Amino acid sequence: MKIGIYGGTFNPPHLGHMTSARLAMEMLGLDRLLFVPAAIPPHKALPEGSPSPEDRLAMTVIAADSLLLRDKVAVDDLELRREGKSFTVDTLRQFREEYPGDELWFLMGSDMLFSLPEWHLPEEICALAGLAAFARSEGDEPERMEVQAERMRADYGARVTVLRLPEVVEVSSTRLRAQLAGGEGAEFLPPSVYGYILRMGLYGTHKDLRHLTDAELRACSLSMVYAKRHAHILGVEEEAVRLARRWGADEELARRAGILHDCTKYLELEQQLQICDEYGIVLDDLERISVKLLHSKTGAALARHLYGQPEEICQAIFWHTTGKADMTRLEKIIYLADYMEPNRDFPGVEELRKLCYEDLDAALQMGLEMSIEELRERGVPIHRNTQGALDWLLEHRKG
Repeated sequence: MKIGIYGGTFNPPHLGHMTSARLAMEMLGLDRLLFVPAAIPPHKALPEGSPSPEDRLAMTVIAADSLLLRDKVAVDDLELRREGKSFTVDTLRQFREEYPGDELWFLMGSDMLFSLPEWHLPEEICALAGLAAFARSEGDEPERMEVQAERMRADYGARVTVLRLPEVVEVSSTRLRAQLAGGEGAEFLPPSVYGYILRMGLYGTHKDLRHLTDAELRACSLSMVYAKRHAHILGVEEEAVRLARRWGADEELARRAGILHDCTKYLELEQQLQICDEYGIVLDDLERISVKLLHSKTGAALARHLYGQPEEICQAIFWHTTGKADMTRLEKIIYLADYMEPNRDFPGVEELRKLCYEDLDAALQMGLEMSIEELRERGVPIHRNTQGALDWLLEHRKG
């Protein structure tokens, strides 16, 4: 198995890191890639005001997840667990013990390739892993890198490959940190990483979470869920705005409800229950044991108390999973947008999409009936509010 090891302070992890990692995986044919955040770099002190190791680890996990390669990409905290300075040779020794029969590749930028002879025990580093060096700016000359690679081969018997990346995202971490403090730089980060920075107030951002722009709110929401959920959240936002436009609802309320509707989707049952207890959300017996029923309630609570959203948005999020009798227009829109957004694919979804733009109540009835039928087929209990929503529609649509 070929394993790539990508170390660094990741302060913060940005698109330059992610682009280089993705392309290196493809060009080297890696089976696995491990990001390894450094605790105390031996060659330089972390800048004043840098986030804690825990925050840098969390950002790196979020950034790695954004590559959507969970079966191949992971983050290892071994350097954060190790006391003292993070010497690369110690890290590679540990990986060699853990993966004795595998082919290790240490990924680095051109600056690291040129400075490696000055590192601690460079000859042992070269014995433990191959070196894969990539350009970190378009000004890097592959020819110079090849000369240095040949020197490493001659001096240390190193196994070196120079990766000529077809795509280079030029990002200076120093400049990016300054930009973030000035309210700029989001375009150089995975949106979910930027959202984490905003939520935690890192790099001098200190945003008021109750007064975020749509883009900032979206980034915060995406930072709270796995990347595999991002397409769905963006799809619900997109569909909710279209439905609001069609039926004369407030498009901005629909947008923000769509952005936040799944923000607590991946919290564990215990965490969901803690939020419900904290904000006085009353639960029935089924809800207390079903984590899938809780994220709408906890998401509404955070929309209200953390992000300061209007009550119409909070109520639309609260009811988007089960529905309820006598739903408002916005509640219907979010329920249906969640059900049939563009990424959904199941029998009958195209018919439901068409009906959503012809008769909102008829579409809601169809969606509820389909949901109830699916739950019955799976042997899952039907929540009383879902049945109540359908019963109310059946009664009032007759009239």
